Amino acid sequence: MRCDLTRQQAFDLLRTYNREPFHIRHALTVEAVMRWYARELGYGEDEEYWGQVGLLHDIDFEQFPEQHCKKAPELLRPAGVGEDMIRSICSHGCGICCDVEPACEMENVLFAADELTGLIGAAALMRPSKSVADMEVSSLKKKFKDKKFAAGCSRDVIRTGAERLGWTLDELMERTILAMRSSEQKITEEMGERFND
Repeated sequence: MRCDLTRQQAFDLLRTYNREPFHIRHALTVEAVMRWYARELGYGEDEEYWGQVGLLHDIDFEQFPEQHCKKAPELLRPAGVGEDMIRSICSHGCGICCDVEPACEMENVLFAADELTGLIGAAALMRPSKSVADMEVSSLKKKFKDKKFAAGCSRDVIRTGAERLGWTLDELMERTILAMRSSEQKITEEMGERFND
């Protein structure tokens, strides 16, 4: 899988259309989770590609929420992003805001992990530590079952994502917690460098 941009170019492209720290943190989180999964699932040689798909997956959401995953190709093509990556980026909106179906393991991981990172991030903020470092699957499942908690994170998408991957919900949760735990400190540092200047 070929990346047409460097990581810095991809980040600069993200920042062209995204200003809110919340959206930047989410993009960095999904990037890191995708990189972790690439290594974990045996796609280490494609880690950069997986990461950039994660970084750019919501490129159009902040400015064009009503056209999410439909506006993205218009923003990505002029910057030199290839059609394969555009397809992968748009596939995470399958059944929600577009009809591009996830077709490979990487796209299914993005579909499953995107919503789940939001739920895990919200649950982490409720903990005394404000961190995923000490989060257990059992406490996350309680939040998952509480439909009022982080109501914007679709439980149906998370469940469908696990099914698409052939994993149990517990397995998806456990792996995604580990992925977020491995990158949490680095993302906090990068956010501090970018937004505390």
